[in-house]
Amino acid sequence: MVSEGSVRVDSWLWAVRVYKTRSLATAACRAGHVRLNGERVKAAQNVRVGDEVRARISGFDRILKVSRLAVKRGSATAAAECFIDLTPPPPPRDSVAFVPVRDRGTGRPTKRDRREMERLRGVRDDY
Repeated sequence: MVSEGSVRVDSWLWAVRVYKTRSLATAACRAGHVRLNGERVKAAQNVRVGDEVRARISGFDRILKVSRLAVKRGSATAAAECFIDLTPPPPPRDSVAFVPVRDRGTGRPTKRDRREMERLRGVRDDY
């Protein structure tokens, strides 16, 4: 743990267990999935105590406020002390719309398939 100064953002994200490997954290920075105080950052950007880091993981943003700097990956309890999680809770599963999935290679949907998909989405109620 580092008490003062700054640490690379990719190294900090790896050390506090947001990403499994440092190379994944670097790739996320390169792809623009990591923001520091609202700005996209490169992997070598420095993080300081009090900064807000947003990391997109599997389609959802995690909002973390840096409370302590970490260079090395430690235990999960030590990692949890390095940030304050400001991420809002996920929406309830009832409010997430169900999307019908078709297998690849099955071709175009038939008229019957299309009507069933529309009925699932609630677009059609005629039968």
